[in-house]
Amino acid sequence: MSTPTSSEATPVRLAVVDDDPLVRAGLALMLGGATGIDIVGEGADGTQVAALVDRTHPDVVLMDIRMPGMDGLAATEELRRRPGAPEVIVLTTFHADEQVLRAIRAGAAGFVLKDTPPAQIVEAVLRVAAGEPVLSPAVTRRLMVRAAGEGADDGTARRRRARQRFAGLGEREQDVASAVGRGSSNAEIAAELHLSVATVKTHVSRILARLGLNNRVQIALLVHDAGLLHEDEDGAGGTGIG
Repeated sequence: MSTPTSSEATPVRLAVVDDDPLVRAGLALMLGGATGIDIVGEGADGTQVAALVDRTHPDVVLMDIRMPGMDGLAATEELRRRPGAPEVIVLTTFHADEQVLRAIRAGAAGFVLKDTPPAQIVEAVLRVAAGEPVLSPAVTRRLMVRAAGEGADDGTARRRRARQRFAGLGEREQDVASAVGRGSSNAEIAAELHLSVATVKTHVSRILARLGLNNRVQIALLVHDAGLLHEDEDGAGGTGIG
């Protein structure tokens, strides 16, 4: 997928929230010099996020998970409940399936490790701002396995609810949602279903509105919760959100 540059679109407004001032300084230095990104504010704790967003109006918030006071998970949940909330990318030093799954259910659009190469973090910010989720296929598969194993009773109830919600979509919307669950991009979905990319985007927007979801990651999670992609997950290659 191509990402917007400053010559093609308004720079992405980015806020960075991390309790370590050295990490914030490093991220600001690294991302602030990237084409297509403007650092508009910084925060040191989850309790500062609401005021930071009100003051700076970012498009994307890069949010550390582990912070004193209010951690990044609680801050993400609180932020994403607000109308017109910016997208959130979760930033951490380690893979923690339970925490990442909670962040995704709360509405985070991406997940990156702090040791991710700078160019990939820039790409993640630009992609999320453009409406594409950022979660590696390997992490996606692990999270879906974790979600499926959260307890037999919980899993059965979740599958039933997910299937009921999925059934409320139109036939073409179901096709698009399933493709999102397989990790397909808008262009790939358009080619598969013989639609224009603009039409796919319209379907995705309608799916989000009908299901009350925040982003494509949550569409994918719903599809997996409904048990619609088990054959893909059991396959040798597997697919995920790229």
